[in-house]
Amino acid sequence: MALIDRLSSAGPKRVLALDGGGIRGSLTVGFLKRIEEILRQRHGRPDLVLSDYFDLIGGTSTGAIIASALAIGMSAEDVEKTYLEFGGEVFNAREDQLGLPRLGLLRGRYDAEPLQRKLADYFGDRTLGDESIRTGLCIVTKRADTSSVWPLINHPGGRYYPENRQILLRDAVRASTAAPTYFDPEEINIGGGAEGAFVDGGVSLHNNPALLLFLIATLNGFPFRWPTGDDKLLLVSVGTGYWDLGRNFQDIMNARLWNWASEIPTMLMNDATSFNQLLLQYLSKSPTAAAINREVGDLGHDLLGGRAALSYLRYNVALEQESLDRLGLHDLAGRAVEFRDMSRADNRQDLDTIGVAAASTMVAEAHFPTAFDLKSQ
Repeated sequence: MALIDRLSSAGPKRVLALDGGGIRGSLTVGFLKRIEEILRQRHGRPDLVLSDYFDLIGGTSTGAIIASALAIGMSAEDVEKTYLEFGGEVFNAREDQLGLPRLGLLRGRYDAEPLQRKLADYFGDRTLGDESIRTGLCIVTKRADTSSVWPLINHPGGRYYPENRQILLRDAVRASTAAPTYFDPEEINIGGGAEGAFVDGGVSLHNNPALLLFLIATLNGFPFRWPTGDDKLLLVSVGTGYWDLGRNFQDIMNARLWNWASEIPTMLMNDATSFNQLLLQYLSKSPTAAAINREVGDLGHDLLGGRAALSYLRYNVALEQESLDRLGLHDLAGRAVEFRDMSRADNRQDLDTIGVAAASTMVAEAHFPTAFDLKSQ
């Protein structure tokens, strides 16, 4: 089936959204393996891959890497192998001509060349409009020179598809991963002789892209225009770990300007994710609904308009000692704080272990409504 036919066909639709988080994307893959295992068993198809099931896969930053790999037909297990290899080569400190590490004051802390080389290895010369992309794909980027969010989509009916279809997939992914202070911005020819300067899509409200993907799937301004309803639209969202951001009162009162400069991005990103979660639970039927805070709870008795606009699943794991102990990962629990670092490539195997363990307890076959089962071919 041609991509445009698949995206335009009648019937329930399924969306997969993948968070940003640097090397913590290794954790995400553990959840994806479990989801793929459940869907293979459900459909009696040991060769089923996530691009067979999901009609739109999207991600931000490290989530864009994984989303693109899935969209070209890779299995979750192959993505795991690729990603673990990938992460070990990408986060290499930039060095100046004297062989000394750069401090990242004027340029990114990491040399983008290893990242560009690995993206070229995996995606080759595919463009966003390449026919080898088997399902709907959204790469969340931020155009820094216009300060606007650019969700790059491969739907042939998209308003900007004629210009964007020629963008190399590897360049679009590189743009989505260009986290300020980590990597330099990515320059992309956006058509008509114009260039755009792109940075990490997480420098927006959409490091968790789930709500954005819901809007892309349903708003009339976008080409998908899929119907809403808990039996018509399924959204699965996978995180890269979270933790309590609480601080000691006196530490806050004694904080200096540079302390705030380092803390504010994380605080804003956490608020955006929490608000994203609140809205999606307010709109949906969700067996994985989590407490937003002690005031509103998990919104189990709240539903905007009285009718669910979608079925919604959210999977994530707390990078806290108690949480890892509950998963039986006692040898890793004492290093919970260390695993929060987005650029510690040597943590990638342990993060993968955490993801697999969390998925085994959190992801259930019953979470996936039969209304979204694939029809027999």
